[in-house]
Amino acid sequence: EVQLVESGGGLVQAGGSLRLSCAASGFIFDDYAIGWFRQAPGKEREVVSCIKSDGNTDYSDSVRGRFTISSDDAKKTVYLQMNALKPGDTAVYYCAADVGVFSSCEFQGGMDFWGKGTLVTVSP
Repeated sequence: EVQLVESGGGLVQAGGSLRLSCAASGFIFDDYAIGWFRQAPGKEREVVSCIKSDGNTDYSDSVRGRFTISSDDAKKTVYLQMNALKPGDTAVYYCAADVGVFSSCEFQGGMDFWGKGTLVTVSP
């Protein structure tokens, strides 16, 4: 059974930092695209960042320069280091995986597996 389990969310003051983890199991951690997505109250879910098995990374304009995505293939874990957090970053953060040779984070509907999410709350 494929599982993605997020952890590391919590309450932090503006300007603070958090590191989210996404632990994967049940699939070969070889060709993949793993993304972090977030959904704020009353808003649509949006992509935050993506990392591919070839090491390529991408970020949304709203987090570029503040967030860093990384992966530890040996641990089958993807991290999202979030610095300089703002109240606007408050959301439930999900990780999702697209596996296979042409994997991508471009289309949320194309992601094969999703975690249940972890809540990040940034206070003013």
